[in-house]
Amino acid sequence: MRPDIIDLQAFYGSRQGQLVRRLVGRQIRLLWPELPGARVLGLGYAVPFLGLLAEASERVCAIMPPAQGVAPWPPDRPNRVALALEGELPLPDRSIDRVLLVHALESAEQIRPLLREVWRVLVDGGQAMIVVPNRRGLWCLSESTPFGHGQPFSVSQLKEALRSMLFAPGPSATALYMPPSRSRLLLRTAVAWERVGLRWAQPFAGVLAMTAVKQIYALPSEPAKARKRKPAYAPVQALAAAERVAPPQHRTEGHQTGGAAGRWSTNSACSLNRLLSQPLPR
Repeated sequence: MRPDIIDLQAFYGSRQGQLVRRLVGRQIRLLWPELPGARVLGLGYAVPFLGLLAEASERVCAIMPPAQGVAPWPPDRPNRVALALEGELPLPDRSIDRVLLVHALESAEQIRPLLREVWRVLVDGGQAMIVVPNRRGLWCLSESTPFGHGQPFSVSQLKEALRSMLFAPGPSATALYMPPSRSRLLLRTAVAWERVGLRWAQPFAGVLAMTAVKQIYALPSEPAKARKRKPAYAPVQALAAAERVAPPQHRTEGHQTGGAAGRWSTNSACSLNRLLSQPLPR
């Protein structure tokens, strides 16, 4: 089930959500340190992290699905958010340099149409970043946070989904090692949890962030030449079997030939014995 826009706004407006924004946003900036003149698109509910990318990019916009709802963003500037279906993005082909998906892939009704549209709107060689809950982490088990809704992914599952839609998986990062609790003590020690987790417990992070590059395949200019087949040689056993099943006329001829040879050898032996039995002339 996809979280509602009201629940998303309430979560990221809380103290826990602000901490999540800072910790996950730090990993996003590490994966995308520079975006000189890039056009960035956010899908799902990526607006909490788009502000970090808006400073170095040329243009930033966001698209939210109807099942989730939409809210204007940024609050103090002209709106840059649109409402559209995941499989029908209102953007021309090859018009976006970077796409950030947050609370999008795990809540999508169909993953393939969403990734197909992302591939379509990206420029050749463009990059996408997918932020999803980790299947091994604790955050996918807690429904009190947006990461507890939808389908969590492991690293191998996310790579397989990207490769199947002509994306080459790239560098990845992890975040959220503290338990998904609103306890003030845990929130105060969140930075320490992150340091320990990044060093010793990366497979058990709460969130995965993976980059992917759009792949382009070029068709060959000339058709491939037919390969010449080498002559096949039949084994000796096959030839022997073929002789055993030969037509009767060949076997008859063979017998006749063998009989003539036998009669010739018999006559030759009799003539030789006759010559040897005659007395020698004196």
